[in-house]
Amino acid sequence: MTRLFDRMANAPWLFLAPALAVYAVFAIWPMIDVTLVSFQRWNGIDPTRDFVGLANYTYIFTQDPVFWTAFRNTLIWTALSLVFPPLAGLLLALALNQPLFGRATLRAVFYLPVIIAPIAVATMWRWMYDPFFGLFAQLLTNLGIGIPDFLGDPDLALYSVFIAYFWQQVGFSMVLFLAGLQSVDASLVEASQIDGAGRWNRFKHVTLPAITPTMTIVLVLSLIQSLKAFDIVYGLTGGGPSQSTQMLALWAFSQSMQVFDFGRGGAISVVLLVITVGVVIPYLRWSQRREEQLK
Repeated sequence: MTRLFDRMANAPWLFLAPALAVYAVFAIWPMIDVTLVSFQRWNGIDPTRDFVGLANYTYIFTQDPVFWTAFRNTLIWTALSLVFPPLAGLLLALALNQPLFGRATLRAVFYLPVIIAPIAVATMWRWMYDPFFGLFAQLLTNLGIGIPDFLGDPDLALYSVFIAYFWQQVGFSMVLFLAGLQSVDASLVEASQIDGAGRWNRFKHVTLPAITPTMTIVLVLSLIQSLKAFDIVYGLTGGGPSQSTQMLALWAFSQSMQVFDFGRGGAISVVLLVITVGVVIPYLRWSQRREEQLK
């Protein structure tokens, strides 16, 4: 046994082998397989797959009537996800990092939606959006305000679904920012207070530089999470009405599991993967260079 550990000490990558094997089976191989499927015609049942080259990509880019709608909705969703949940999470983290009464309870309350299954969140918000018996309908009726069809109006549906998504995700950003705030040097904060710096200047010149790595993590995770949004959209609207809430991840699922065209579904998934990698990697490199310049 001692000899085995001595060998592993000389080859530290062996300690990573079990985790790498799991990652390869459940992450790397599915990405490779879906890429291969995107160049084929396959219904998910037949034992043979016909190679069709770029035909699936040509179809989704030029003939698919929903792809570009889903693409536009995904861009809108991603832009909203990169602004509102991280910003609200940062504000909550700054507030709950103060010595407040019941601070631990408030942190738990704001984080609670994160641990609820997205499909359960969709069910709950679908009830609240109900135009006849929902919570919002009752409140608006009591105020004498007309009741909009939150999930039935193509102009409102996407933003109504995003509100439910925002409610669930803001706690995740808050917890990450709370962890980042622990790295802020208390002595620097005290020194800035002695120098007469106000709250905004303390945040701008002391707190913000310290939590920049955390902000990078929050934005990257928010980006990835937003691009693969599926459960909550599927549970609330299923992509309707009139495809107004259709997303790339949901449309890939629909093509594969409902239309049984795994080739076109795989092509949409690959497009989504390319968008994710094409945004995340340059941002990480830019953020790394910026952190090195600040040191």
